[in-house]
Amino acid sequence: MLAVSGISKNYGGRRALEGVSFTLNQGEVTGLLGLNGAGKSTAMNIITGCLAATSGKVLVNGISIEDESEKAKAYIGYLPEIPPLYTDMKVREYLDFVCDLKRVKENRKGRLGDICAKTGVGDVYGRLIGNLSRGYRQRVGLAAALVGDPVILVLDEPTAGLDPAQIIDIRNLILDLGKTRTVLLSSHILSEVQAVCGRVIVLHQGRVAANMRMDGDGEASDSALLEKTFIDLVKER
Repeated sequence: MLAVSGISKNYGGRRALEGVSFTLNQGEVTGLLGLNGAGKSTAMNIITGCLAATSGKVLVNGISIEDESEKAKAYIGYLPEIPPLYTDMKVREYLDFVCDLKRVKENRKGRLGDICAKTGVGDVYGRLIGNLSRGYRQRVGLAAALVGDPVILVLDEPTAGLDPAQIIDIRNLILDLGKTRTVLLSSHILSEVQAVCGRVIVLHQGRVAANMRMDGDGEASDSALLEKTFIDLVKER
């Protein structure tokens, strides 16, 4: 579904990513875990076609994100750490605008109704985005990412800045979405990825330091190994 092959990214003389490779399958919730500055956001921007890699390839359902960008992006819904919302718009106006951008024409009202029900923004559908809490803004951003019915969701720090109750709500929503979609989410918080992810890829200084599954029979041992790996990286830093 999503294949990342040896992507590297240089900013002048500094290398932000080096030879990052992994593959995501349909119906997986995968965490991209790393300390601040590990290269998570750079990787996500390359995967979603917002940034060009210095080298390497990203294939979305077999389609190159670089060579056939528009076609590949149609499969992806992206939620940046700070959702690109227009605060002077009402929720319904913003989601309708996103439908225009993604060329959604058929049954638009029905689709938006389903998305709003799934993300829990139906109660604020007629309110100004600027008057919403951080938690509801995250939900609106997630609703926008779902417009176009993408099979892959890329979520950059989706619970950053939320209170404990909002974090639980967003976690549950991600778990529900992961039943039918491929989800890649980034975080620098170990407990965050342990709570929602079936697989975790650890980035450190722009490289893949670990790639392990959290689900199945080895859940306890794999979780302990992940904790040890991450703690060792923190100490190294």
